[in-house]
Amino acid sequence: MMMLASFLLFQTMASADENAKQQEAVATMDEVVVTATKTKELRKDVPNSIILIDDLDIKESPATSVGDLLGCESGLDWRTRGNYGGAAEGIHIRGMGSDGTQILVNGITVNSPSLGSADTGKIPTNNIERIEIVKGSGSVLYGSGAMGGIVNIITKSPKRDQTDLKLSAGYGSENTYQTSAEHGMFFLGDLGYYITASTSGTDGFRDNADHEQNDMSLKFELDKGEKLNISLYADYIDRQSGSPGPETPPGTTLFSVRGIPVYNSESASLLNEQNETDKHLVLKIKSKPLAWLGLNFQTDYTDMKSDFYLRYYDGWTPGNLPGSSSETINQIFGVEGNAEITPFKNATLLAGIQYKKYDWKNTSLTLDGFGNGTSQLKGENDLYTTGIFGEAQYRPNKYIKGIIGLRHEDHSIFGSKVLPRYGLIINPVETTTLKINIGKHFKAPTPNDLFWPKEDWGWGWGAEGNANLKPETGMHSDISIEQTLLDKKIFLSLTYFKWDIEDKIEWALDGTIYRPDNLSEYEADGWELGTKIGPFNNMTLALDYTYTDAKEKKAGGVERKARYTSNIFFKAALTYWFDFGMDLTTIVRYTGKRPAVYALATDKTPETVLSGYWMVDLKANQKIGENWTLSCQLNNLFNKGYDTYSENFRDQFGASTLSYYSGAGRSVFLSLDYQF
Repeated sequence: MMMLASFLLFQTMASADENAKQQEAVATMDEVVVTATKTKELRKDVPNSIILIDDLDIKESPATSVGDLLGCESGLDWRTRGNYGGAAEGIHIRGMGSDGTQILVNGITVNSPSLGSADTGKIPTNNIERIEIVKGSGSVLYGSGAMGGIVNIITKSPKRDQTDLKLSAGYGSENTYQTSAEHGMFFLGDLGYYITASTSGTDGFRDNADHEQNDMSLKFELDKGEKLNISLYADYIDRQSGSPGPETPPGTTLFSVRGIPVYNSESASLLNEQNETDKHLVLKIKSKPLAWLGLNFQTDYTDMKSDFYLRYYDGWTPGNLPGSSSETINQIFGVEGNAEITPFKNATLLAGIQYKKYDWKNTSLTLDGFGNGTSQLKGENDLYTTGIFGEAQYRPNKYIKGIIGLRHEDHSIFGSKVLPRYGLIINPVETTTLKINIGKHFKAPTPNDLFWPKEDWGWGWGAEGNANLKPETGMHSDISIEQTLLDKKIFLSLTYFKWDIEDKIEWALDGTIYRPDNLSEYEADGWELGTKIGPFNNMTLALDYTYTDAKEKKAGGVERKARYTSNIFFKAALTYWFDFGMDLTTIVRYTGKRPAVYALATDKTPETVLSGYWMVDLKANQKIGENWTLSCQLNNLFNKGYDTYSENFRDQFGASTLSYYSGAGRSVFLSLDYQF
């Protein structure tokens, strides 16, 4: 036994030394970014504020999802409707809505066309190699929905002369489980593959908060260097979740109809549920046939299907549980080609064209008091967009670089838009970078906004889309200074940002019909301060502070603080590597108070404000020998209660009470990984 313990101690110490060397190499490398300009650039040559996350960061982070991981970064706000497994997770950059952040996986947009936003909770973490976050308007290169920025998730690829194999299994609080497997290699000369699969689930913190997801991905890659690289990526995600709604008010007891539980002391709904299936396929071809010419081609296909089943108590007809069942299908075909031209030294011209076609179908079935279908509504439509874009970069000397871009977007519904972008980079010394970035942005109305079929809810009430909507437009500007010290062991950044949105689309009551319209304007400005220190003495430290002053302007001139947007975000992350093969990461976050509800559209003072809160998360990874890693993750260490959103709850007597979506409580998760 003592011999075994000595052997394991020796192996873990060797692994710790390897980890330290790896971290040292990563920390001192000049970082390369692709997403910001669609060309390879050093971070200091990009006018945007950039965040880079690699697979080691993901391994060490106690984040429970991709959204949670991104929410630890400066200027990014991770929002979710509380403590149930299938709660949608949105990323808000600098106070903008989640529909102003374009989320990509290997260059393909995973935002829901129906909603405009991406649910980052669906994206598996086990196949991620790198994440590039570009803050500031990205509409010139990426089109609609990139108003606040772009998050590009790059999945793992096979490695030369290396076979990757990893198996993982874990279990934790609330019967939460996860198993995953991944394997990659080059198997036929320059042809390789990387495949991943995982299954996960949880009972959740409340009744009807259960969740189950199965997913897999496959990437084939033909790599002949700069002359030719072809990759084919496909993934499949299937998930089923209960939808409990907000927590019920104190004193609420179990209510049943004909023996069927409807709500109880924990959940506003014990019947509602949702099922979602996502499929993505993307083919990318890159070639550099000449020293001054690079060619890129991409074609992709997305199929998203979502089913929502809702039941509620009908107080007018006791004993009835009417409701609805709706199915929405989005199919998107996209193709893009661009050329990177270097006409002379230190100058680059990117020119490209992008086409997307959206097919949208919605089927809504009205259910009677016994859950039987009584009437059906169907909506079906399609639209397309064509974007022609160009961006020129020129660095006449080592002290200055300029960027100018332009996009002409043609939309089948709302017509044409012209979008400019300007950037300036000043490098007074090698370790200091001043960045100025200005761009116009836009977001097209979603198919739900445009085409939702007219619904009759009874008593003259209903909802329908609005084909006369205008796109949301505005400007985004920021100025940043970045500084490295002590041989790049310390990185400092300070950014001031400002943006505005005109013709903000909101669903509102027009008489007795809910329909979307261009009702509001939004604007914000603020500061981001970031510090990354290390590695020093087996330790790294990151500190980030964001101040955001976001306001909404309602029709009639009322200006007030934007709902659910905090003025203050703070994050501190500390990682320490022990000599016996363990790394320990602690993340502390603070979110300030947020306005939740305004009683009237003309009110300037919120009726309800959500309190600020602190969160502490921990994760420890212990290497055991060359191949095994034991991990322990503890989230919400102090079991801090907090609310994320609010919603009205109506009981069986017809009384309406403002209720809340609470955040997840303390949880523990243990996992064991084998990696070859």
